[in-house]
Amino acid sequence: MGSWVRPVTGDEIREAFLRFFESKGHTVIPSSSLVPENDPTLLLTSAGMVQIKPYFLGLATPPSTRLASCQKCFRTSDIDSVGDSTHLTFFEMLGNFSVGDYFKKEAIAWAWEFVTEWIKMPYERLWVTVFQDDDEAAAIWQQTGVPGDRIVRLGEEDNFWGPAGDSGPCGPCSEILYDFGHESGCGRPECGPACDCGRFSEMWNLVFTQYDQDRRGNRRPLPRPNIDTGMGLERVAAVLQKKSSVYESDLFAPLVATVTDMTGKRYGEDALVDRAIRIVAEHSRAVTFLIADGVVPSNEGRGYVLRRVLRRASLFGRKLGLGGAFLGQLTDATVEKMGHVYPEIKSSREHIREVTTREEERFGEALDTGLSWLDRVIERARGEDRGWLRGEEVFMLYDTYGFPKELTAEIAAERGLSLDLEGFDREMEQQRERARAAHKFGVGKETSVESYEQLAVSHTQFVGYEQSKWRSVVVGLLVGGRPAEHASAGEEVEVVLRETPFYGEMGGQVGDTGEIHGERARVDVVQAIRPLPELIVHQGRVVEGDLSIGDRVEAEVDLPRRLDIARNHTATHLLQAALREVLGRQVHQSGSLVAPDRFRFDFTHLTGPGKEELMKVQRIVNERIRQNLPVIAEVMPYEDAVAQGAIALFGEKYGDTVRVVRIGDPPVSMELCGGTHVSSTGEIGLMYITAESSIGSGMRRIEAVTGRGAEMFIEWRLATLDRLARRLEATPEEVEKRLSTTLSDLGRERKRVMALERQLARSVVSSLLSRVEEIDGIKVVSARVPEASPEAMRQMGDQLKERLGSGVIVLGTVHNDKPTFVAMVSGDLVSRGFDAGEIARQVATAAGGGGGGKPG
Repeated sequence: MGSWVRPVTGDEIREAFLRFFESKGHTVIPSSSLVPENDPTLLLTSAGMVQIKPYFLGLATPPSTRLASCQKCFRTSDIDSVGDSTHLTFFEMLGNFSVGDYFKKEAIAWAWEFVTEWIKMPYERLWVTVFQDDDEAAAIWQQTGVPGDRIVRLGEEDNFWGPAGDSGPCGPCSEILYDFGHESGCGRPECGPACDCGRFSEMWNLVFTQYDQDRRGNRRPLPRPNIDTGMGLERVAAVLQKKSSVYESDLFAPLVATVTDMTGKRYGEDALVDRAIRIVAEHSRAVTFLIADGVVPSNEGRGYVLRRVLRRASLFGRKLGLGGAFLGQLTDATVEKMGHVYPEIKSSREHIREVTTREEERFGEALDTGLSWLDRVIERARGEDRGWLRGEEVFMLYDTYGFPKELTAEIAAERGLSLDLEGFDREMEQQRERARAAHKFGVGKETSVESYEQLAVSHTQFVGYEQSKWRSVVVGLLVGGRPAEHASAGEEVEVVLRETPFYGEMGGQVGDTGEIHGERARVDVVQAIRPLPELIVHQGRVVEGDLSIGDRVEAEVDLPRRLDIARNHTATHLLQAALREVLGRQVHQSGSLVAPDRFRFDFTHLTGPGKEELMKVQRIVNERIRQNLPVIAEVMPYEDAVAQGAIALFGEKYGDTVRVVRIGDPPVSMELCGGTHVSSTGEIGLMYITAESSIGSGMRRIEAVTGRGAEMFIEWRLATLDRLARRLEATPEEVEKRLSTTLSDLGRERKRVMALERQLARSVVSSLLSRVEEIDGIKVVSARVPEASPEAMRQMGDQLKERLGSGVIVLGTVHNDKPTFVAMVSGDLVSRGFDAGEIARQVATAAGGGGGGKPG
């Protein structure tokens, strides 16, 4: 090896690995994002081979047939285990890959050479495992110099890897394990590499990728076998640095030191304190990388993973005595330690701190009250001799206080209780049903899914991409929500045709309307729906004659309305492309509504785009409209579409073949989409953004109009301006100046009114102080006050709370002919379980209304 110096630090090991495989003809490629690009089968990048997958499947050409990388990885399955001495959520995976080049012989020889000669692990401490039937791998290991008694055969659960996600490349594997010695294990005679006692640590996994597994679990041999290996940098560093835990290696030492400095606690003296320190250090590192790669906290998917990890770190930080928003200091420490390797965390430093602080503050507002409420629930469960928390109790913590169910489970487990997770899931589903019912768009009575399933047909051929009119046959009818043979004039009916040009509501695009007519009947179709995945149903009314199963009819879509929808749908694709161009590639669609008169587009982004950013997005979209770019749709295998860069909607399930909509050549937009579109962007005419707003933490919504809708909107806006100008006796150009003067006058008047309200509040408060009651030692003020605005009543409540120090206040009045109530509870009583929101709700209910709010 010449003057080679054995690597010890994490940076040295990483560099040594990449240099070694460069010397073996490998091209070093950079780490890809933790958010898999265009792969909805994966929540997060969980292995080094994720970015290699298209090469293994032959869907893309690799830069070289030999590749090596240090890949950022995240495994959600280990979140609850973080806190022991080994488990991590975020980690660095060193890997070398062969894309149809070398196979087992070279992979095994190079792995042994690197481990024993380059980083000089003592070979007497090393064991090897192979798949139970892999005689070839076992023989190669022996030829390489590994004694036969150090080679262990294991089954599929231990030594078969993949796929990453629900489909893709997979194959048998072989592992190199480090033996910490008998004193570190369980002491049983049968203790070996398959034992989970902690004595053996997996250093390197060599996967011999021979198969492609489909989503049904079927495996077929790959045209050319590949090599995919993975070695956890953190574990290797701990071994080479002779540390008993990854948290004591130089990769974690600065983070652990930051936590101990912040808390004043010492690491290594108390098991519970050590666990909390490890959780805070590890999770803060994971949070840093997730946010840098575009993940924002939410209640779904990747955002939920981030929220769960961040809030778990916040909770355990509080157990160490930290308060407020403290994780920003730790994300900074991560940037300082790892920014030279991963520049994306350095360039996103302020963004990471902002997201972290905002989420911590939001959680902190509810944490103390939520923990107090959880304590009461736990005591109630014990009082009822119950060993679990009910599903509705867990859901209450999730829905009201933002506690991920996993966090509640961890806190409850510390007190010896479990959770009714089935009950929690029922509560979640009921909430989803309420949301679906609130947004349901239907005609007449709802028809059950069971009724549709009773029809003799479950599939409709859609011909509407090319046609707006089509001759077809009636193959199914429902009248009054029940299957029928006939429908007469005046009856509401649901019609199923053998083929139809009507688009059934799906993917955010509303259904078509139009008419079905034949020799004996005419049906006015008010909407087309898709109650089953392959079934399109036309809802409407028979306006003439009688309709029967078997009738030959012509189905005709309302074409002008269809074109309005198509303009809006194509515009959503242009909008997403422009948003990613202006705000960054971390922007992802999270929902949409495409209607004839407007569209809305929901997307992930931490903060609201500035006015100039929105204007830039709008200008980009309209420029591409004016370019009259071709809009081309084609059906292709799902893997081909993803490999070509088509954007898939996260969480959506796709079949083996998909429809890809491409705008422009080369494409400015390429998405998987089953909706209807214009044939060229010039048909859109104009897109105008009408509103932008927040719809939740890290979630934004843009509303816009196109075509005829844009024309009508602009006409309405200008007409409004003209009317306002006439009322102000000004020209449209003078409106702003005239309004400024008027508003200034109104402002002075409002100040006068507010002064009078404050005077009224002081007068009322003085009179109410003489009416304070004591109930079970608690001061209570409950009174009707003279008519006052809600703001004035809040002032009265604040003043009373300040004067009382401790107490419960309920005030009522009639304002604008409506009863109005205000309830307040002092902070000391909130901590004892009193809840002003609940008091307000009960008081308002007694008056025939409703109410609620925060506990204070």
